[in-house]
Amino acid sequence: MKIATLADLEALEAQGFEAVFPQRTPYEVIRASAARAPDAVALRELRPEGETVLSYAAFVERIRAAANLFRTMGVTGERAVALLTPHTAAAQTALWGAQLAGRACPINPMLRPEHIAELLAEADAALVIVMGVNAEQDIWSALVPGLRAAGVRLPILDCDADAPCPGSDGRFEDLLEAHAGPLGFDIPGDEHATAAFYHTGGTTGAPKLVRHTRLNEAHVARSCAILHDLRADDVVVNGFPLFHVAGAFVYGLSTLSAGGEILIPGRLGMRDPAFTGAIWQQVERRGVTILAAVPTLLAAFNGVDVDADISGLRALLTGGSPLPTELAEATERKTGKPVRNILGMTECAGAIAVEPLHGPRTPGSCGLRMPFSEVVALADYGDADPDTSQQRAQGETGIIALRGPNVSPGYTDPARGRDTFPGGGWLVSGDLGHIDTEGRVFVTGRKKDVIIRGGHNIDPQGIEDALLAHEAVQDAAAVGMPDAYAGELPVAFVTLRKGADLDEAALIAFLRARIDEPAALPKRIAAIEAMPLTPIGKVFKPALRRIATGWALRAAAEQCGLSAEAVGIEVDDKLRASLTVPEGAEDRLRAALAGMPIEVSVSTRTEAAP
Repeated sequence: MKIATLADLEALEAQGFEAVFPQRTPYEVIRASAARAPDAVALRELRPEGETVLSYAAFVERIRAAANLFRTMGVTGERAVALLTPHTAAAQTALWGAQLAGRACPINPMLRPEHIAELLAEADAALVIVMGVNAEQDIWSALVPGLRAAGVRLPILDCDADAPCPGSDGRFEDLLEAHAGPLGFDIPGDEHATAAFYHTGGTTGAPKLVRHTRLNEAHVARSCAILHDLRADDVVVNGFPLFHVAGAFVYGLSTLSAGGEILIPGRLGMRDPAFTGAIWQQVERRGVTILAAVPTLLAAFNGVDVDADISGLRALLTGGSPLPTELAEATERKTGKPVRNILGMTECAGAIAVEPLHGPRTPGSCGLRMPFSEVVALADYGDADPDTSQQRAQGETGIIALRGPNVSPGYTDPARGRDTFPGGGWLVSGDLGHIDTEGRVFVTGRKKDVIIRGGHNIDPQGIEDALLAHEAVQDAAAVGMPDAYAGELPVAFVTLRKGADLDEAALIAFLRARIDEPAALPKRIAAIEAMPLTPIGKVFKPALRRIATGWALRAAAEQCGLSAEAVGIEVDDKLRASLTVPEGAEDRLRAALAGMPIEVSVSTRTEAAP
């Protein structure tokens, strides 16, 4: 049935959980689609040398072969296969094969080798798969020696290579051929067994791994397919990495659950300018019906002329960071296609709420909750433990919390999850928002100070801890600065010890050796006389975000050729911005601001633009 409203969702739930979710594990989901249409295309990966195409029947055979291979290499129900590779057909095979043999642990290969080594130990990995040497992106040559230097002694297989990979313990694709055939073991556990570990939250410090059950992943996949009305004839562009829950479940397994085709842009994903720079031609040539992209990419697509027939495109789906209303409206005007938003977290396999394809896009809304889940707004609990019994009324702002089949059982280290997993099956998101009378979820801010850059979460504490290790820094705070492309960029504020001067370049170089994820390196560090504080003495970050927002707006104006004297900028305490510009400059400044996740009004004054 098509879902457009809360009443539709409740009618779906009236059918019962077993009727709506007959397959409770990712393997069952994929195998069911293969049984319905074995020759249909499951994966199509674009490569410079040509396409890799896997039917559903061939995909299931490869998943089984991968599981058999992993079992021979020591993977059991309690051990994991670590995947350090971009989104490719081989990586998809390894992801689901690992969950049959034991557990999967996809990891961002751009993390520092020492941090990856800690994640491998925390996940109890039995082997590692790394993308091998190739002409497009060489991860192997630096990463594998780095892992060995960090003490990793596990077998390391290469995949997707087109050149020799020094130190490889075998080529994944070749080993698959030797393990083809029926599954050679009984699948351990049921739908509640741990299927995967996903890292989140930290750029430095102890590893933080989220546990996913098979049901978590299958529930999110099928729920997203229902709310997005995915069909067997859909071709869904999915360039998200598989270490991101959107790539694996929200747009990946969901498409497979509907029997549709996942179109993988290739090793570079959506960072391939040959693909994204000709996006509308790709839509026509590949028969794309659903285009999934973070808001930053939507903004980039808006800069590409629609020079092709995109009549077959049904929708553009987005999430991972706040969706500015102006960006959504501009995209809909340009394409004539609906844009739909999603709210998710790694801790619930990627989805809390989804805007239904057949419902209206509501500015500021993230859509309806997942089927058979509960989403509420909690009263602010300050520094105490979350109290899930204290819930706000409809329309009142609180801290978004949820429970349901999508919610993870917690972190591998339960001590790290008291605020996030307070018990009773609840997950506290840290987002501030409300639920309206139509059941739509709105996010209006964050209790947590996570910085979201291009859909990836950056923990500001990691940046702050690294800054505080510098002898000149007395206090430090990191916040997100609005950015039209990335959504947010990390910036930092410091107070200095008596007699110290800020050498920004030297401080950034100092951080580069201490922050594991390059994306977390601050774009700007400013020294201030004193940190703004709350009445109880904590850093008041909204005041710092207000300053950072002013920086972003000033930079956008300068990019439009407007001098500091020509633009008036005001940012209020709710981060709503008002700009006054010379007559004739309004449209180009609005275009420059279109991707920023802030509320901006632009007005003109009558004088010549510089």
